[in-house]
Amino acid sequence: MKKKISIGLFIDTFYPMVDGVIMVVDNYAKRLADIANVYVFAPKIPHKRFDDSKFNYKVIRCNSLSVPLLDYSLPIPKIDPKFRKQLDECKLDIIHIHSPMTLGKIGIQYAKEHNIPVIGTMHSQYRQDFYRATHSKRIANQLTKEIIKVYEECDECWTVNQEVARIFHEEYGYKKLPIVKNNATEMKPVKDIQKSRERINELHHLTDEKVFLFVGRINKLKNIFLIIDALKILKEENYKMMFIGTGQDELLLKEKIREYGLKDKVLMIGKVTDRDLLADYYARADLFLFPSLYDANSIVQIEAASQKTPVLFLEEAATACNIKDNHNGYLSKNSAKEYAKRIKEIIEDEETYQKVCENAFKELYINWDDEVKEIYESYLKWIERRMK
Repeated sequence: MKKKISIGLFIDTFYPMVDGVIMVVDNYAKRLADIANVYVFAPKIPHKRFDDSKFNYKVIRCNSLSVPLLDYSLPIPKIDPKFRKQLDECKLDIIHIHSPMTLGKIGIQYAKEHNIPVIGTMHSQYRQDFYRATHSKRIANQLTKEIIKVYEECDECWTVNQEVARIFHEEYGYKKLPIVKNNATEMKPVKDIQKSRERINELHHLTDEKVFLFVGRINKLKNIFLIIDALKILKEENYKMMFIGTGQDELLLKEKIREYGLKDKVLMIGKVTDRDLLADYYARADLFLFPSLYDANSIVQIEAASQKTPVLFLEEAATACNIKDNHNGYLSKNSAKEYAKRIKEIIEDEETYQKVCENAFKELYINWDDEVKEIYESYLKWIERRMK
């Protein structure tokens, strides 16, 4: 195909919000923009300004409404004629939806109207989201069925690992096994690990403490309170726990830290937007604590692997499906007592720890440059197939 293709990426939230799906779309878009015309269709975030002109791709935003008590806003593209006009002017060759909600449905509608292929990526375990919101298995199951109907309108669906593919096919009822397309990171290994460690030591007045790290939204759905419950058990050990990120449960987490008498042990660092500094935090950390049962395949675990920092997951977590315990990461049973026990075992077994650090880097670190080349080739094949 000789002409420069036009790609539309549709997502129901975008910067200045930050989460794993947003980072995936941004990393797709900025690499694809070197070889294609790339448009990201996303909502405006009420009361938050963001300069989209800094991107090397075009961001087209629709109006949205704030949703009380949630981090996200609700896109309303159907009553935004300016958005629809801009969409129609793009002359897209392929659609890739990264949400099965409002804007994803708009992307599918456009694809059908213009007879172009549409890809859908299954980023989340939606039944969990719906159950948390409604506390009803019946409603969660029904809403999940509606999500699957949206994905079944796509020409092909991708997901982030084999376990999530299995969940969508066997548990959610998607007609066939989705294709696995790995998440990745743009983060490179730090050039001087000792310098990185010293930078974080100076910033937080550290010496020889073991450093445990969590990066992500400060939200109960990430199971962050299990971390604090486990660290309470390890209160007498020599460590610092660092939480990087923001979210709706920050106050609850701070209250729990005070209640447990862990103020001297736990640092709430907030959002870190400097990617070089974030890489230094990963490099300084001895262990990344990630007991989430919510995530499908979190980018933060790949970022940790880029700096040879191993992760302690829960055994039943979908995001841990590529982890072999004591080989390229660590697994724990789902209790604070067991999680604390595993942390202590890990830091006391230096020989196994060094092996796990190396294997995490070799087996789990994937760079976006390589992954997006494969994505682009998949787009071309679908466009050529549709043109025949």
